[in-house]
Amino acid sequence: MTNSSQSRRSFISVLTSLAGVTAIQSAGTQAAAQVPAGAAPNWDLKWIDDLKGPHKQVFDLADSDPASQPPPLRLPRNYLDAFRDVYKVEFPDVRTVVGISGHAFPVNASDRLWEKYALGERSKIIDPITKKPAVRNIFMDDGTLGVKALQARGTIFWQCNIALNGIAQQLAQARQLPVADVRADLLAGLNPGVRLVPSHVMAMGLVQERGVTYVKI
Repeated sequence: MTNSSQSRRSFISVLTSLAGVTAIQSAGTQAAAQVPAGAAPNWDLKWIDDLKGPHKQVFDLADSDPASQPPPLRLPRNYLDAFRDVYKVEFPDVRTVVGISGHAFPVNASDRLWEKYALGERSKIIDPITKKPAVRNIFMDDGTLGVKALQARGTIFWQCNIALNGIAQQLAQARQLPVADVRADLLAGLNPGVRLVPSHVMAMGLVQERGVTYVKI
């Protein structure tokens, strides 16, 4: 084989390698471009590791009707009451989490969101006082099983981000508003203390990996 032939083969080999590198870089750029603009690069999930104590239970509210009877939030209340009355233990030895996804979103929404987006009418939730579609979060101050009462006893409420994105898209389409603006508004209007999680099912798995027992509401 002549020196000129070897040179040509070496040159072609270099070109092939460069083409391969360029293709890989291009594929990487395309993949990065497919990441949603609103995706959160960092998630605060440290609170999951802080779920310590001998008695821990997550209540999967998910797509259940929060206004059904008997009231779904009675279950975490009953769990807390039973440990208090029988074993004389309360938070932080007894921990409760309420996981919320799609249809149950209004439980995590502030009064402002209820009124602005007509969440009561949308979810067919009637205010027990006015007997009309609710324009306030009727679950916040509902006696011993309201959101505030449960939070005061250490209960954590989470909101699925995937479900939040879906709700934002639906509301934006109905009102002809930019989806990104509606999502930002919903996020800002979550009740104090609500934890945003990347995925409802992911969070369910993570808490159970840490010894939290599971109940479907």
